Amino acid sequence: MPGRYFDEWQVGDRITHQPGRTVTETDNLMFSAMTHNMQPLHLDAEYAKASEFGQILVNSTFTFSLAVGLSIADTTVGTLVANLGFDKVVTPKPTFIGDTLTCHTEVLEKRESKSRPGQGIVVFKHELTNQRGEVALSMTRTVLLKPSPAAG
Repeated sequence: MPGRYFDEWQVGDRITHQPGRTVTETDNLMFSAMTHNMQPLHLDAEYAKASEFGQILVNSTFTFSLAVGLSIADTTVGTLVANLGFDKVVTPKPTFIGDTLTCHTEVLEKRESKSRPGQGIVVFKHELTNQRGEVALSMTRTVLLKPSPAAG
């Protein structure tokens, strides 16, 4: 089932994406290795234990990528022309191994493209919350979407 086309979105639309995702040690290790991020807070349990957090922190670029991944089935799969930008990325609470993250999306803006007739720009706010209800990551994502076949 595709995501929504441009004309199917309204400002204020909200979605809680299912399922959520429990972050594993393997997720963090593999993502950090694949991206050459050798920060000891992500990889070294003894180093992390001595930090103010007392445990390994999950790589925040993994949580960023997970937010996008969890959201696309309901938003842009099959309807996306391009991601135009990611802005206002903040991580107010750390993510730890074993946390279960859920993505929530709200439409902040919607406008027709000036340079691509029929296509439109939508600005989403994505938030990841953990099992404690804390916001682990928040960002905006600006996308260019196709019009629905019925609109064309």
